[in-house]
Amino acid sequence: MKNRKQVVNPYLPSWEHIPDGEPYVFGDRVYVYGSHDKFGGELYCMLDYVCWSAPADDLADWRCEGVIYRKDQDPGNGDLQGNLYAPAVTVGPDGRYYLYYVLSSWGVVSVAVCDSPAGAYRFLGYVHYKDGTRLGERPGDEPQFDPAVLTEGDRTYLYTGFSAVGDTSRHGAMATVLGPDMLTVEEDPVFVAPSESYSEGTGFEGHAFFEGPSIRKKGEEYFFIYSSQLYHELAYATSRNPVGGFRYRGVLVSNGDLGIDSYKPAGKPMCYCANNHGSMVRIGDDWYIFYHRHTNGTNYSRQGCFEKLTEREDGGFAQAEITSCAGAAPLRGEGEYPAYLACHLFSELDVTYIPWSGWMDDRFQKITQEETDSGESVSYIANMRPGTSAGFKYFDCRGVKMVAVSTRGYASGVLEVRTAWDGEPIAGIPVGYANVWKTTSAPCRIPDGVQALYFTFRGEGHLQFRSFTLVR
Repeated sequence: MKNRKQVVNPYLPSWEHIPDGEPYVFGDRVYVYGSHDKFGGELYCMLDYVCWSAPADDLADWRCEGVIYRKDQDPGNGDLQGNLYAPAVTVGPDGRYYLYYVLSSWGVVSVAVCDSPAGAYRFLGYVHYKDGTRLGERPGDEPQFDPAVLTEGDRTYLYTGFSAVGDTSRHGAMATVLGPDMLTVEEDPVFVAPSESYSEGTGFEGHAFFEGPSIRKKGEEYFFIYSSQLYHELAYATSRNPVGGFRYRGVLVSNGDLGIDSYKPAGKPMCYCANNHGSMVRIGDDWYIFYHRHTNGTNYSRQGCFEKLTEREDGGFAQAEITSCAGAAPLRGEGEYPAYLACHLFSELDVTYIPWSGWMDDRFQKITQEETDSGESVSYIANMRPGTSAGFKYFDCRGVKMVAVSTRGYASGVLEVRTAWDGEPIAGIPVGYANVWKTTSAPCRIPDGVQALYFTFRGEGHLQFRSFTLVR
């Protein structure tokens, strides 16, 4: 149907920032739990947990379930100095929903519980040994971080860990078995994936564990998904034993498309990268990988995205290409599209990582947002300098004859239109100085078929890019 909403990335509204997405199918809906960044925030995960859900048969129809848990609900966070880092959810043997998390200020695992997946959750307790000592506080324990959980029968497998490159005090990702009360340790932690410092000879070399563990089961195999030592990628390992024997299998997604060599050199970043965290989920007959991208030129305003996975003959998955259509059906080749849907955003200077020092300087472009006088949130690409390209994938183009763009800024030149990042221009749309959004257009015959679209600024100054329109 022509008016049916389309699946796009980011899949939530442009003003929402939910990174570290853990997707689950409960009943006939997909629920995504993640941390909650603040646009313009100066730290990770500054806001309370919210949950978003969508019908399993319509991944374009997301709704906000509201705040499901507040950081002031944890009794150990009375001073509110701990932010709510990446959570995970599982269904316990009693049929209730259990939310596991670690505060930014404390290396123990907290648990909250609810009778329904959409909350609101109430604090239950801390994961602890049988003598009452909290996991992470017994002598010899490594700090807990980024919990992932999977329940089978009366046993819940808890995966945690953080291991920075070069840190020999952290050994990798840990698996701990909990009992039916969802809090008590039944089997002590064991290491299931090595950190970079301990990866030699393990098969994980170059893609060792960094953070963000997640766990899923496909058939008889357990899939351990994690953020690797390269930060930008979600790698995975598999085993038929949930607490050992994991073997590195490959990369599921990179938030800069690094490693993809089908349309570019494998080492070319298609946008600025930083950390990544997410997981895979089966929805209907297909598997998807949820991950996040970075906006506003910082590490602290992240937005959730997802892509459809392609299964290999060996039962694993090929690395997914990042897209504006979430790896689903191509977007319709007509109508207006906001520029913040760009899955690629790069300049003539290849830069892999967002600078950790904070805000990008004026050399770099970024997806950002602002609030209008009427209270509307408008997202757009800012600071497109000469040679900057914004890429969008994919569109089903049929008879497109003209392209219009909405821009503003101290700029003069053209926005060139291409169907490949290094292709020849097929049109040049004039742009000029404007202190309010201005629409300009040019004839442009986009070849029929599924196409990528790239807009490259040529000229002088710095351009802000709000949207483009495909006209038949």
